Amino acid sequence: MTDTKATRLTREFTESGAEIATITLAHPPLNLFDRAMIDSLIADIAAVTAEPPRALLIDAEGKVVSGGVDVNLFDGLTPEQGARLWRELFAEIIDPIEALPCPVVFAAHGLTLTAAFEISLACDILLAAPKAKFGLVETVVGLTPSMGGPQRLAERAGSGRAREFVMTGDLYDAATMADWGVVNAVHDDLDTAARALVTRLAEGPTRAHAATKQIIGAWRSGGVAHADSVTPEVSGELFGTADLRGAVRSFLEIGPGKATYRGE
Repeated sequence: MTDTKATRLTREFTESGAEIATITLAHPPLNLFDRAMIDSLIADIAAVTAEPPRALLIDAEGKVVSGGVDVNLFDGLTPEQGARLWRELFAEIIDPIEALPCPVVFAAHGLTLTAAFEISLACDILLAAPKAKFGLVETVVGLTPSMGGPQRLAERAGSGRAREFVMTGDLYDAATMADWGVVNAVHDDLDTAARALVTRLAEGPTRAHAATKQIIGAWRSGGVAHADSVTPEVSGELFGTADLRGAVRSFLEIGPGKATYRGE
């Protein structure tokens, strides 16, 4: 094993000074989720959690986004060890991604299998290239996807679609995933579209985006009534932000769409 990390975390700033972070899967040839990939991704997610940007992009380099999980990871595991692995991946990857106080965009340019697809479903927005394909193919080793994929797929596409997707283990193209509501948009020039979107989101009202995530998270855990119950406090706090006060003043003085935001 070399010292080269299996993922790469970079940070850059937009013209207006908003920070964008990018986590890139960079573990050739197939970006398999082996222990090196998992540990590297956990470290990068911990870094952006400790110092959140104003938008995060997750993408991959190489021919595929990911060929899935290195099956050697499962060989010989006891039930207790298997459960411990899934708890770790929820606690260190899925939950922190969803808890980030900024928009998270996933860009899938090619084949996106198992763990990578489950991670994409934990992101706020999923973009794809026309040739991208998606699959949860754990049935080939007698397993069910266990990083939250089935339930998050059901949330986006419905429980019937999720059962079909997981039980068949088939591959589905980007157009089908967009038709199901799983992929938000399909772009011929995915990199340009993803960069434009994360720039737009990073330069937006970051605190308001975080509030949106909190309210939708409340709906996911407890339904409309629970989301309604937390909305007044979550949204009310925005009136104490410099971004809201400045945007209101901008609207009143020069009209809509002219405000700039600093994430404060």
